[in-house]
Amino acid sequence: MTRSRLAILLSSVIGFTLLYFFWNQEEKVDFSTQIKPILNTHCITCHGGVKKNGGFSLLFEQEALANTESGHPAIIPGDPNGSELIKRLTASDPEIRMPYQKPPLSEEEINLLRKWIKQGAEWGEHWAYIPVSKPKLPNTASQASLVDGQVDQPIKPIDIFIQEKLAQLGLKPSPQANLNLLLRRAALDITGLPPTTELMKAVQSGQLDYEDAVEQLLNSPSYGEKWAAWWLDLARYADTKGYERDVKRTMWPYRDWVIRAFNEDKPFNEFTVEQLAGDLLPDPTIAQLTATAFHRNTMNNDEGGTNNEEYRVAAVLDRVSTTYEVWQSTTMACVQCHSHPYDPIRHEEFYESAAYFNNSRDEDTHDEEPKLRFYDPEDQMELEKVVTWVKDEKGENAARQVKNFLTFQEPKYASHIAEEYVNAELIDTKWLGMQDNGSCYLRNINTQGADQLLMNYRSGVEGSTLTIRNGGPEGEILSKISINSSGTKTRTIPFPRIEGMNDLYLEMDSPNAKPQQTAITVVWFAFVPSLPGKELSGFQAIQNSWDKLINSNPTTLPILIENPAYMTRETNVFERGNWMIKGDRVNPSLPDNLNPIETEIQNDRLGFAKWIVDKKNPLTARTFVNRIWDQLFGRGIVSSLEDMGTQSDPPSHPELLDYLAWTVMHDHDWSMKALIREIVTSETYKQSSAITPEIYSKDPQNKWYARGPRFRLSAEQVRDQALAVSDLLSKKMYGKPVMPPQPEGIWQTVYNGESWVEAEGEDRYRRGVYTFLKRTSPYPSMATFDAGSREVCLSRRIVTNTPLQALVTLNDPVFLEAAFHLAKEMVAEAPNDPKTSIAFGYKKLVWTEISESKLEAMASLYAEGLESFQAEPELLSNFFGIQDEVVSPEQAAMSLVANALLNLDEFLTKP
Repeated sequence: MTRSRLAILLSSVIGFTLLYFFWNQEEKVDFSTQIKPILNTHCITCHGGVKKNGGFSLLFEQEALANTESGHPAIIPGDPNGSELIKRLTASDPEIRMPYQKPPLSEEEINLLRKWIKQGAEWGEHWAYIPVSKPKLPNTASQASLVDGQVDQPIKPIDIFIQEKLAQLGLKPSPQANLNLLLRRAALDITGLPPTTELMKAVQSGQLDYEDAVEQLLNSPSYGEKWAAWWLDLARYADTKGYERDVKRTMWPYRDWVIRAFNEDKPFNEFTVEQLAGDLLPDPTIAQLTATAFHRNTMNNDEGGTNNEEYRVAAVLDRVSTTYEVWQSTTMACVQCHSHPYDPIRHEEFYESAAYFNNSRDEDTHDEEPKLRFYDPEDQMELEKVVTWVKDEKGENAARQVKNFLTFQEPKYASHIAEEYVNAELIDTKWLGMQDNGSCYLRNINTQGADQLLMNYRSGVEGSTLTIRNGGPEGEILSKISINSSGTKTRTIPFPRIEGMNDLYLEMDSPNAKPQQTAITVVWFAFVPSLPGKELSGFQAIQNSWDKLINSNPTTLPILIENPAYMTRETNVFERGNWMIKGDRVNPSLPDNLNPIETEIQNDRLGFAKWIVDKKNPLTARTFVNRIWDQLFGRGIVSSLEDMGTQSDPPSHPELLDYLAWTVMHDHDWSMKALIREIVTSETYKQSSAITPEIYSKDPQNKWYARGPRFRLSAEQVRDQALAVSDLLSKKMYGKPVMPPQPEGIWQTVYNGESWVEAEGEDRYRRGVYTFLKRTSPYPSMATFDAGSREVCLSRRIVTNTPLQALVTLNDPVFLEAAFHLAKEMVAEAPNDPKTSIAFGYKKLVWTEISESKLEAMASLYAEGLESFQAEPELLSNFFGIQDEVVSPEQAAMSLVANALLNLDEFLTKP
């Protein structure tokens, strides 16, 4: 055989061998996308985090491959025929076949499981737990801009990803929306308000292009107000405490911090760290302390008879669940009682995370301490004088301690920790009350060697004496305090220096008290060193400033402050989530399936916050961009906003999700404005929202973005827009919540005299973000339009369409007043030409010309109204609830038209 023939023969043999190999090579089964969904759907309810029937669990790889109660593994990698899992799935006996007493798996599903086991039963990792990496853009050589006549422009990455998917589905993008509608869409999305006439004219005249207009909108103060409303849902912000009494609380400084943070474009990583652990930052500012109120928005139960520790624990557990939902799109709440049914998170890991939050000072007290004190400028100057004095006399550390105490009055002991009452009680489960000849103990008190006691109390009896002894009734007298009738005050009392942990015995002598009369009510105790420099001139003025400040009554805000070391709490696993049944002690730690905390970061709440925004964290950036995308498009790239776990909806565009996540971290430095700018300037966002039969048949939910976003405005926007177009909306920002008009009889309270006091002046017309929110009775028009009551974190508002919504916009006093004032402007535009007035009003509302059919319908409504009001002038009395104005038949008739215009679907819907 010649060499050439031999070479040909060998080549043929090799070629056929390779072909045979590739023809018979099985396609690799992907665990996350193919196997995990089968297990979650059919198996894991009985073999997962809650139940482990037969000692078999499919939640973790090591459990799935371990021996079961039979002594053998149910899955043997590489051997599907020997694996009990396959035997049970294919058994003919219904008592043996799995799933038990449920329909069998399909042949296709069983074959997939066989193939997976044969290939080695590799576990794989869920897509959301893989760190974000910079995605490669698809080939754009044949791609062109969506804008007609601009094919030479480079296409943006967002549009590349969207167009690639559309092409796969046989769809084409929609043309760009009308410029007026596009600007209205962008304005509503960015500021929550319709665009101003000035902005529209500047764009229409060519003074500004669309990108310039977007920049103006992003720099508008209204931007922060709009996006704050979104964040406050996540923060469960409200102006009342919740639960049964649901009384007022002061939380609005936190709301103002959020608005300012968005307007300043505070990087999202800083925004996160300051809210979760601003108090632990070096020398935190007032703003950073204010930010920590995020986790003081938890409800507080000050009903008499409740257990403070029970509700403190409830708040801590809520903080864990909320943190993971807001920043990690992880449903952590179920892990409070058992291991996660679907995701690889163990029961114990919930409490390891809880350990990061368990040592904040709050104790579910009536006064909601600790509170940040916002002094007025004069008192702030007094504070700085005291701090400077202490710094000069005793150094930086002493000055910091004094400043901290004057700023948030911690650390201190709440009086409800008292024990062993004799002629004393815990009044309404809140305060220590003592009668004549009363006594009680304060156990395990560390005075830190301080030489003075601060006591916050009130008394209604003259001539009483409170004695404090060390150890018990026979112990050394540490202090004798004369008590006279007074309002609530904080008093500075000399105290001997004692070290270590001590039991303090309190006894009350009140000869002037009536039988069973409370002689003193104590709120809290604190041990704080006295001010230095008593021998110096000027000391008394500093002491007077101290006394004035600790008894001042400034605006306060509940915040997070960490326990000092001697108050550290132990964290335990709660058996089945019951706080009264404590299991093993745990230390702060993170779930094993997520990236570890960096070794150089301290393992405390601040370290936890830094871990959240670590670029190696796989979930934070994905969660952040997914929520922003949802706000702009009406659905997330992952539509289940609260969950990116194994039971979540898969991302419609996974590469786009990771592109945005990578970009916001690395290119935009966590800038939310930059992210929004990139999205709203994309051709995908600019598309017309008009839907064609083809688009509807292939993409009815706009999941693939073959058209622009179109959905109903949020509850706040519905009201704000009505006030804006009628020129009633106030531009006043920040401050206490307001109570705009609402129907009578809505707000009813228990155990207190609180009532809805209707605001006057411009406060009636402030934006919805400033409206007082009572959890048990939220503002009715906003509740009707699906705003939440904010007892818990809300990742996504439902969007309903009910007759009640039309009844609100037709009859609510706010909308009636808006319609009346809009009608005045419409009439003034063309006093003798109703059709011109109507066309003007329509265009002002939606920035498009009115169609002939709509104009005729509205003109007919006007004519009918005018005829009625002319025939029955008594109908004009108190028309639309308007006071102190003479209403003409023409004004009343046009108000009916304006009311109808404010109810148009195109006005209440983003174009």
